[in-house]
Amino acid sequence: MKLISPQIQPPLDSVYRPAVLANHAFQRKCAENGIPLIIGLERSGDNFTRFETKILPDNHPDNLEYIERIVKFLLWQRGGFRLYIAGSQQVGEHIRKVYAQGGKRKFDYKFMGEKVYERDFEVIICDVDEMPASHETGKLLGGYLQGARIGFDLGASDRKVSAVVDGEVIYSEEVVWEPRKHSDPTYHAGEIKKALETAASKMPRVDAIGGSSAGVYVENRPMVASLFRAIPEENFDEIKNLFLQIRDEMGVPLEIINDGDVTALAGAMSLEDTGILGVAMGSSEAVGYVNTEGHIMGWLNELAFAPVDYSPNAPVEEWSGDIGCGATYFSQQSVFRLAPAAEIEIPEGITDAAKLKFVQEKLEAGHEGASQIWQSIGVYLGYTLAHYADFYNLKHVLILGRCTSGHGGDLIIEGAQKVLEREFPELNFHIQLPDEKSRRVGQSIAAASLPKLN
Repeated sequence: MKLISPQIQPPLDSVYRPAVLANHAFQRKCAENGIPLIIGLERSGDNFTRFETKILPDNHPDNLEYIERIVKFLLWQRGGFRLYIAGSQQVGEHIRKVYAQGGKRKFDYKFMGEKVYERDFEVIICDVDEMPASHETGKLLGGYLQGARIGFDLGASDRKVSAVVDGEVIYSEEVVWEPRKHSDPTYHAGEIKKALETAASKMPRVDAIGGSSAGVYVENRPMVASLFRAIPEENFDEIKNLFLQIRDEMGVPLEIINDGDVTALAGAMSLEDTGILGVAMGSSEAVGYVNTEGHIMGWLNELAFAPVDYSPNAPVEEWSGDIGCGATYFSQQSVFRLAPAAEIEIPEGITDAAKLKFVQEKLEAGHEGASQIWQSIGVYLGYTLAHYADFYNLKHVLILGRCTSGHGGDLIIEGAQKVLEREFPELNFHIQLPDEKSRRVGQSIAAASLPKLN
């Protein structure tokens, strides 16, 4: 598939080739004589996604790369344990070979199957008229502020908890922890329960608990999460049922969802609008979405693993082994990756949070290379938001997280807007950092508002 050079190149990345430009160029080639191809994804709760596109006729070799990358994106955006390909036997056979136990995407095959949905992942090749109809339910979550509630957020570098009474935070704390370095699940359980007990002690009672965390959560169970990566598989069930146990022990409603979805929910509550994509740039990329009907769709939104750069020289995502994925562009990983090109030597033997702070201090002091790091992230974001707009209906994009604090956030917004104005003037969603009202709502209040009281 032909790769397209961007009109605006990231200052520190000369090999960057945005996914959106390659996809759009391919679809222009398909405009006159392309043939329909439909991708279907089945996930829990009888939810089914249909994605309709076109490919070139006569078994064109570019079809295989184009569809593989689209499938990869859809798997991490929507999720699914059963994948349907309709419209091309050749493309279907290729996808079945790639997404298999011994295939190139064996990580995705295992992750989506046995880890997230606890069943075998399979690829079904069918005719177009055999493709199931789309069925997307989603549900209204959050916005419930009455009562005494606990809101918590579990990050890779720190854990936060707040006591919230009728929408007002009366106590909040932030504690540094390193969950990814601990293999004993009792460490994680102890730290989380300690946080909840601290918040509970600040209120006369607890009516509900809401939380956010990096990772994939299905019905309040963490199926896979980077926070718990060090825990051996044979011990993972101790974490998988942890929040159900906490709910039963405390005897109140509890909801925990992906931190990206809570970010989007906080944006929806503060903006009093819908169609919001939240992109949190922290230890990794966390994305969430509230659709134009105000629903959280139950999609994975794990775009840290979704491809955004098609360059064969794109950086490798450490967990999946794939290249050009969101985590290495929209997180502290991007800052660390670009630092050498910016002639910044980051000290060894300190935490990742300290490493990020070290580079951010150079940015605030006016270091040119540090400025180019955040300018590069801004360019990445502009092209990637145009890419996301092919899969999400967007009215607002809210960016936040440690990487957006200080002057860096302004540089990211500025860079993204320049890209969108020059290359995608037809897109009209609004990009912003959290305003004062958003900060008042915040992640903890949004998380605390998740459960509806019985």
